[in-house]
Amino acid sequence: MKKLCLAISFLLACCHIGMQAQNVQAPRDTSYTILSTYLHNKKYHPEIELAKQELPKGVTAYEDMVYTTLHNTPYGDRKLRLNVYRPSDKKRRPALIMVHGGGWNSGDKSLQVPMAMAIAAKGYVTIAVEYRLRPEAVYPAALHDLKTAVRWARAHAAQYGIDTTRIAMSGCSAGGHLATLVGMTNGSPRHEGNGEWAQHSSDIQAVVSMDGCSTFISRHNIEDTEERMRRQHKMPLTAQWLGGMYEDARENWIEASPVAWVSQMSAPVCFINSQLPRYSDGKEELIEKLDTYGIYHEVRKHDAPLHTFWLFHPWFAPTVEYTVNFLDTVLRF
Repeated sequence: MKKLCLAISFLLACCHIGMQAQNVQAPRDTSYTILSTYLHNKKYHPEIELAKQELPKGVTAYEDMVYTTLHNTPYGDRKLRLNVYRPSDKKRRPALIMVHGGGWNSGDKSLQVPMAMAIAAKGYVTIAVEYRLRPEAVYPAALHDLKTAVRWARAHAAQYGIDTTRIAMSGCSAGGHLATLVGMTNGSPRHEGNGEWAQHSSDIQAVVSMDGCSTFISRHNIEDTEERMRRQHKMPLTAQWLGGMYEDARENWIEASPVAWVSQMSAPVCFINSQLPRYSDGKEELIEKLDTYGIYHEVRKHDAPLHTFWLFHPWFAPTVEYTVNFLDTVLRF
């Protein structure tokens, strides 16, 4: 009897340890939020106001839904989530998957919610998506997550009224880079990953990049990263996300650069930029390559002297308008 009790106690202890392991939270950098960026920018630009986060009349929300579960991670079964907003009708509509920024290191899907709600009110199914960031996983995890999100949208098209032939992706800052990478690598098996919903395509039909870079392999970017390494005596976060400095992780730097993967299958792109040129690195080279294949593109530029213009008035409404007009054009809405 004593041996049986000891065995049961041992099994319970193992189960307790296993449950604890499954409940370990993935590491997060929570420094980039709507409030933190507002308070920072308000000091230098007192005229700005935050865009409201209110569900418009006639729009239905489905929030915090799991779109994929990653098994056997260091943090147990990792569930990635998304929010869906759509007009409150049964009409099949084009979809826009929306990717937050934060330097591939911070931020979350809540950063996309104000714009997702506003664009849904214009007739789109908008999807604000979570993806893995550098504290949890380095490149190409984020890319694979986003391609999985596209496949999820097609797999659940009937449930959420999505037109599977008209799926676009937008992104802000690092999210703009990732959205562009997804769109330039349409049909590229090496970028696909092994995520869920593999029976569906991850190709997208349009990209909107808001102050997102289009390359890591420009001379300017490589030299800037090396200079920051020398000055700060530690590897910059971007290089950490890419797996090392350029000379040590060259393949990843190329793999993650949208300019390296433009093909006849790539999606049309709308670039929406601030007045800060560092956030549009590689745009001109990408445009030249799009022109080679006759792929449509637009360039819109705000008078915004700050980077995160999409969160604030007076630039929020024009950004929504630029995005919707572009999507209406290329998706023939």
